[in-house]
Amino acid sequence: MGLFVPRQRAKHKKFDYTPRFHNPEKEKKLKERMRIKSRARRRRSPMGIIYAITLLLIVFYIYQNLLS
Repeated sequence: MGLFVPRQRAKHKKFDYTPRFHNPEKEKKLKERMRIKSRARRRRSPMGIIYAITLLLIVFYIYQNLLS
């Protein structure tokens, strides 16, 4: 019976935050720095792929020699 009893839904609590120390210029510089770092992280050197392929070839060569 308790499932069909209409009742009010819980409402979200309102939150109003006014920062004490807000420096828009500092925030702008921080965002720019973060954007530059994320851009630099995306660029990867192809050397990592070359090292991985070389390592796999060496492992494959050793594996083939052990089976022979």
